[in-house]
Amino acid sequence: MLMHLHVKNFALIEEADMEFGAGLNILTGETGAGKSILIDAVNLALGGKAGANVIRSGAEYAYIELVFQVEEEEKLRQLQDMDIETEDGVLILSRKILKGRSVFRINDMTVTAAKVRRITGMLIDIHGQHEHQSLLYKYKHLEILDAYAGQEIVPVKEKLADAYSSYVQLSRRLQSFSLEEEVRLREVDFLRFEINEITSACLKEGEEEDLEQIFKKIANSRSIMESMGIVRDALGYDSSASAGESVSRAVREIQSVQKYDDSVRHIASQIQDLEAILSDINRDVAAYMESLSFDQETYEEVRDRLDLIRSLQAKYGRDYSQIMESLREKQERLRELENYEENRSRTQKACETAKKQVLCLCEQLSVLRRKAAVPLVRAIISSLQELNFLQVSFDMHFERSGQFGSNGFDDAEFVISTNPGQPMQPLGDVASGGELSRIMLAVKSVLADTDQIPTLIFDEIDTGISGRTAACVSEKLSLIGQTHQVLCITHLPQIASMADNHFMIAKDIVDQKTCTTISHLEEEDSVRELARLLGGVQITDAVLQNARELKAAKVQMLHRHS
Repeated sequence: MLMHLHVKNFALIEEADMEFGAGLNILTGETGAGKSILIDAVNLALGGKAGANVIRSGAEYAYIELVFQVEEEEKLRQLQDMDIETEDGVLILSRKILKGRSVFRINDMTVTAAKVRRITGMLIDIHGQHEHQSLLYKYKHLEILDAYAGQEIVPVKEKLADAYSSYVQLSRRLQSFSLEEEVRLREVDFLRFEINEITSACLKEGEEEDLEQIFKKIANSRSIMESMGIVRDALGYDSSASAGESVSRAVREIQSVQKYDDSVRHIASQIQDLEAILSDINRDVAAYMESLSFDQETYEEVRDRLDLIRSLQAKYGRDYSQIMESLREKQERLRELENYEENRSRTQKACETAKKQVLCLCEQLSVLRRKAAVPLVRAIISSLQELNFLQVSFDMHFERSGQFGSNGFDDAEFVISTNPGQPMQPLGDVASGGELSRIMLAVKSVLADTDQIPTLIFDEIDTGISGRTAACVSEKLSLIGQTHQVLCITHLPQIASMADNHFMIAKDIVDQKTCTTISHLEEEDSVRELARLLGGVQITDAVLQNARELKAAKVQMLHRHS
């Protein structure tokens, strides 16, 4: 259940809080006061698309927070499966909208909009102002049926989706077996050339790096020799200023001192160690210089090998592993072309088998849908009768479409007749706007009982209705409110009179700025708001009495249905 809504800097709302309760929560107010802005705010918090004008003028960001109380064990388990922990069943969802980006949080954990939609889809369902128009499209009818069927058809739909994906892949592969013989032979020759080019190179992993080191050394051998000569002269014994000669002289001198004072023994030992180290270094330098020579033949071999490797990289991949992967693909394609007819026949058989499996699953899905359609139609008829469709005929017609896909091959739609003796026709051909609103309300009430979504929001479900029909709709909403939390924006006093919690939305001028304010109405204030809806600007005693009678009618209605 939605417990609390907090909105800040959103459209005309500077800051507002609403504490919702169980049952039917009604929102009323003058046209243009901003009632639908609140529904827009909830939609955005649930992951809807934010336009450029949602941030209140002069503010840096908009902020929306929803607080849910989750009591159902199954929903708590589903939340845990999605790594969402609640504290005593409380789930706090927020969205901060800045210019160019948004931040979603659930219980202070940053999440994606997609995850928000998955989570809140279990908790709340919003019926927008124009959603009833979606009933004009047949695809929506199939969605409603599948939602009603629920878990009964989910395994089959999942299998069908996988089977259809495999079939599509096989179909695409089969289409690739459409080469003319001349084209096939030309491709075979080219593949053999490419395979031979790669295999004859006898590439080795890490070879390029080793060759680059050798090439760098040979190409710079003259500079290396010059530098090593300087090192040898600096550390050797050829000059009195060189390190080797200087250290040798130091050894001789310290030994002469040691004859007279044995306390310098440790100094003599250190200098002798230094002489030994220098001697080792000079031997290593000399050995390195003897091994270093400029070999033109080796240089050219290394250069040519590197050129070959890099030309292969330019054609087949940037490194050894990619070239080898390209080789495997070409070898596989060559085997396929060399056994062209056999592979085509095998793929064709696999494709036919996959198609049969898809069609079998489509048939299974269709059977389950037709089975589920019977209680769905029965439930919708019952709900429509409660909404003043007194002699309605309603059904769902199935046809097999000329194609199949991951959603099966069913072409299904709702048909209706609201007048006795008239044949049933598609909804879009016979239903008016007000009738579509009531039909959608009937559908929503049936689905709500099936999927157990605890909170339903209706934005002006009363479009195009009045009189007795409005009274029937108000009773229906009130009855839904006995088992679900309902939030409803309305202009009709008949519906507003059924409120368990009544809120009034108003537009005021504060500090020369237009603001939308929200007030929770107590009993007498609710009566006055009903009177405004009934009588307009002038509220007389008779209008107030009529408003109180509407309130009393709610008690009588609940008593009848208890």
